[in-house]
Amino acid sequence: MKYTNLPHTDIKVSKICLGTMTWGNQNTQDEGFAQMDLALDKGVNFFDCAELYPVPATAETYAETERIIGNWFTKTGNRDKVVLATKIAGPGDYTAHIRTTGFSKEALNEAVENSLKRLQTDYIDLYQLHWPERQTNTFGVRDYKPNPNDQWEDNFNEILHNLDKIVKSGKVRQIGISNEKAWGTMRYLEESKRHNLPRPITIQNAYSLLCRPFEGDLAEIAHRENIGLLAYSPMAFGVLSGKYIKGNAADNARLKLFPRFARYSSNQATEATKRYLKIAEDNDISLAQMALAFVNERPFLTSNIIGATNLEQLEENIDSINISLSDDVMKAINEVHAEIPNPAP
Repeated sequence: MKYTNLPHTDIKVSKICLGTMTWGNQNTQDEGFAQMDLALDKGVNFFDCAELYPVPATAETYAETERIIGNWFTKTGNRDKVVLATKIAGPGDYTAHIRTTGFSKEALNEAVENSLKRLQTDYIDLYQLHWPERQTNTFGVRDYKPNPNDQWEDNFNEILHNLDKIVKSGKVRQIGISNEKAWGTMRYLEESKRHNLPRPITIQNAYSLLCRPFEGDLAEIAHRENIGLLAYSPMAFGVLSGKYIKGNAADNARLKLFPRFARYSSNQATEATKRYLKIAEDNDISLAQMALAFVNERPFLTSNIIGATNLEQLEENIDSINISLSDDVMKAINEVHAEIPNPAP
């Protein structure tokens, strides 16, 4: 395994992070336990979860993923071996079963306390805001379009002040943001610097061969401000395994169970995936490992959040850390990207 530090800290994390959002829905608790055992054995010391998980989010399965992780900590005593990240859900119809108060002081305190109980720990290493409160282009929406009816008011300073109290209590060590845009990222950093408040050290956004908008303004921010990308969906919901193109996806594959998650299934994304599959096959590597190795090697990456529904997939995904892409492979990848840029933003 390869390791790096969370930016601005001495917290060492694996460049591969174990994603957990299938546990409690597609995966049972026992399967989640087996994945954590294997990941830790392979040198993965960084786990990411959220109060929202598993996905799809429902009131019936709310926060089951955190409960599974907490039960594993209690069973194994491995809490001190894991750098643990979780998130507070943002506002919206999708999360009305959780709360409707966004990132208010009361919401943050409630969310942190409940996550600690479910995770059976007294601290969270990295606490993240799952998506912005304001209306902006997230989750596959390509362009920003102002909404004159958006009632949101600038509260970056208030959120950081409330997080400051939580950090000082010892319940959270560091904070991060997720599904953020360049403007929101800089506003958090500006308020942090100006008022000596907790600084977001990571940004968890979608990033893959099919989704490279991070390489624009956010890549420069990551470089100049030293805020690290935690890349999620590097396999594009499994599309970049090639199993849907080849027609050998299992019946419990994510897009067979939940076809409405179509972010990576457009005609353009499918055509790009076919071309990436040919590049991988021409170079005797699997598309999955090429896709993950591409993300692993990005200079702005802190950790690559991989997910799997079985141990065979998980082992292959973790082993991608040992693959280096040649200049010729990178040239071929970028030629596809030039012709079909960001088919799944």
